[in-house]
Amino acid sequence: MEGEMEKLECRDEILAITKKLVGIRSEVNTEGERALAETVHDMLKSHPYFEANPSQLVMEPTVNDERERYNVMAYVKGTKGNSNRTVVLMGHMDTVGVEDFGVHQELAFKPDEWKAHLKSEPLPETVQTQAASDDWMFGRGVLDMKSGVASNLYLLSHYASNPELLEGNLVLIVECDEEDGSHGILSALKTLKRWQAEEGFDYVAAINADFVAPAYAGDENRYIYKGTVGKLLPSFFITGEETHVGSAFDGLDPNFIAAELTRQISYNPGLSDMAFGEATLPPVSLKQTDLKPNYTVQTALSAYVYYNFFVHSWSPEKVLELLKEQAHIAFRNALDTFEARYRKYNGISDGQENTIQWEPRVYTYDEMEELLKETHGEVYVQHMNAFKEKLEQDESLDSRMLAARVVEEAWQFMPDKRPAIIVFYSSLYSPRVALKGEDENERTLLDALDKAIEAVQPEYEHPIVAKNFFPHISDMSFVAMSDDMPEIDDMIRNTPSWGKKLSVEYQDVADLNIPVINIGPYGMDGHKRLERMEMTYSLEMVPNLTNRVIRHVLESE
Repeated sequence: MEGEMEKLECRDEILAITKKLVGIRSEVNTEGERALAETVHDMLKSHPYFEANPSQLVMEPTVNDERERYNVMAYVKGTKGNSNRTVVLMGHMDTVGVEDFGVHQELAFKPDEWKAHLKSEPLPETVQTQAASDDWMFGRGVLDMKSGVASNLYLLSHYASNPELLEGNLVLIVECDEEDGSHGILSALKTLKRWQAEEGFDYVAAINADFVAPAYAGDENRYIYKGTVGKLLPSFFITGEETHVGSAFDGLDPNFIAAELTRQISYNPGLSDMAFGEATLPPVSLKQTDLKPNYTVQTALSAYVYYNFFVHSWSPEKVLELLKEQAHIAFRNALDTFEARYRKYNGISDGQENTIQWEPRVYTYDEMEELLKETHGEVYVQHMNAFKEKLEQDESLDSRMLAARVVEEAWQFMPDKRPAIIVFYSSLYSPRVALKGEDENERTLLDALDKAIEAVQPEYEHPIVAKNFFPHISDMSFVAMSDDMPEIDDMIRNTPSWGKKLSVEYQDVADLNIPVINIGPYGMDGHKRLERMEMTYSLEMVPNLTNRVIRHVLESE
């Protein structure tokens, strides 16, 4: 089947769709998201298939969202046989902002004019060459990821026009809010589950169309990804012992411990998660601060740090275990350094040395919670529930700072207030997805991908290479996951901000658990001013690779 399948001649059509989508501003958390959803809906609504089957096309508002925005979802039922096998195509319509375009923000949405303007700017040599080429398109969203959405729209329309070629069903999701809180895909799961119940869809594969880029300078590979990296935000509340700066060694500055913690964790390859021969980037600090409200000559009572943490195979529970160990090491190192410097200072000042009384103490949030419930009972529980409810009404607090305030308040109930570190999570967990070929759907999808690459590679000059983990955060994390629900429950118990501001129904993800891969447009500088997309791969290879995977998966039994 693979060798005989007709090649789709689709470059010009997908290019036209891409330009139309890019021309509509749809920065995340703006009215543009809704405007683009309406445009996509209208594009599909006018197709004869959806005129005849209007219930198979919906524009639905997101759920549990503070903003009014919408997903566009549709499905085509194939007439080649009676299979319920269903492939899901997915891609997001929102983009990051355009502040980096400066006075040329309007040109960000006009690819031809923007490219013409760039030719007058001093640019790096590679970018100059690409700007002079007819095969590169510049502009906000051309790469991330409106060309991918355009490819998916083309494929859905192709089968809407030719349902007799389709054995099984094809579902399209054009979701909002991928660049921030993933309200789009999390809302779409509800619709997928409803269609599963009403239409009997058997979801056997999902194909995301997020962008791919070189892995290193000079990398000529065009990557396809089987599964995706997961992301956590491990956070640390650090308490010290307050003192006047005139008696610095009488207390312990939590910022001193925080600095040692960051030295221990940031860029540490020992915290890279290796699976299938691929390593995650090590963690890096995203915030480091003390919690003093204003200036005083007292040292801080507490500090707060959090780190980006990617995973391939480690569960959230495993990451907390690892980081609890790292926190203990950092605490020990900080105390040893403190003691050595105290001795040295006394040696030059003729001071009298006191014995250092502190020892490293590290708890997970769940461990501290259990201790405080045992110690204080219902008084503690009721106080914390009321405190958290009040915090959740403060729109200025994001989930990360809300978590810090909850831990800070809980600490007030600790009977032993000697310096300590509390480890917890303070943001959304994007689950890891590892395709191991352990069930029939995974094996079929992986086989389909291999055959598609083999068939399309002769048509293209650069290597098309499959890797195991998409290296960026994407909505792939919310159609499948490799964690089990007890592991998710442990993560939730260690997330103090879980509730109104931060809540994900991971059971929906577990219920669907659709094997997912990423076949997306190729380019460079996503999220940057010089965002650009190579057209031959993105507008020709991507739809043909995706089409072959669709057909192979649906026609396999």
